Amino acid sequence: MGRIRKRHSPAFKAKVALQATNQEATIAELAREHQAHLVQVSQWKKQLLDGVEDLFAVRSSQRPPDPEVLQGELYDQIGRLQMELAWVNKKAGP
Repeated sequence: MGRIRKRHSPAFKAKVALQATNQEATIAELAREHQAHLVQVSQWKKQLLDGVEDLFAVRSSQRPPDPEVLQGELYDQIGRLQMELAWVNKKAGP
């Protein structure tokens, strides 16, 4: 029978990764102290260091548009296109 995997909360991962970046203790000591695998602690540290620059990125350009606003714009465009199609059909004749 296989081992049951531990699920660590994001707060726990952040705490361990911060301790690993402080270098007050080795990664092996931290892994033993928090009962996590050595490689896992290293991965959490790497994820933390790779994601730090995203904290300071400009978020206004990355923010997805409001779905209601987008839906309204799409309905407006559909209405315009339907009017143009009706006009073309009227001008084309029978």
